[in-house]
Amino acid sequence: MKTIYNIFSREKIKTKRDLPKQKITIDYREKNSLVASELVNHGFEIEFRELKVADYIVKDVAIERKTVSDFTSSMINRRLIKQLEELQQYKNKLLIIEGIDEQELYPEANGVNPQAVRGFLLSILLKHKIPIIFTKDAGDTAKFIQVVANKKTNSEISLNVNKKTLNKKEQMQFILEGFSGIGPSTAKKLLQRFSTLQNIFGAPQDELKKVIGKKAEIFLITESEY
Repeated sequence: MKTIYNIFSREKIKTKRDLPKQKITIDYREKNSLVASELVNHGFEIEFRELKVADYIVKDVAIERKTVSDFTSSMINRRLIKQLEELQQYKNKLLIIEGIDEQELYPEANGVNPQAVRGFLLSILLKHKIPIIFTKDAGDTAKFIQVVANKKTNSEISLNVNKKTLNKKEQMQFILEGFSGIGPSTAKKLLQRFSTLQNIFGAPQDELKKVIGKKAEIFLITESEY
């Protein structure tokens, strides 16, 4: 039997607009991203605050967002591996790499070997166990976040997590171990021989091969990058 509404009744019929908006917590450093405004257009309530870990907290999911250029640069500096390790504090986490329609993910022009990028992506998936989503642009990223927000769950995650404090040597070792095929022992050998990441990435292939053999091909990064 169909429900019949009394159009003369003063009782207001609830619509989607009357329902409370879902809240998404975003790190304040994402204010310059278009993702936040896209989410507002999708009807979400946005709260900017300082997040020690991740860029977006959506229900029980922690999301780290990188543009293609940021992903590439953070792969060779000290940031991304540390961020991936910090994400391990959350059961559900995602890495979004944004802008694959706008920028080349494997640009040889910037001095990074495309195979090293592929190896690093595999390491994120297989070693760190973090799913990766590739999006076209900010609007596409927002649509993925919307899907996450709309999934049915009663659980939420705590924002009270800590940044992982690593000394300089530990940070360098984590970065090296992020490359496919580079384990703790190989990373330690490289650091003992070359001391810094800049020295490793800029070392001649024959010097690297003396230390780690064929694995040296992973670090085909030109000196011009530095």
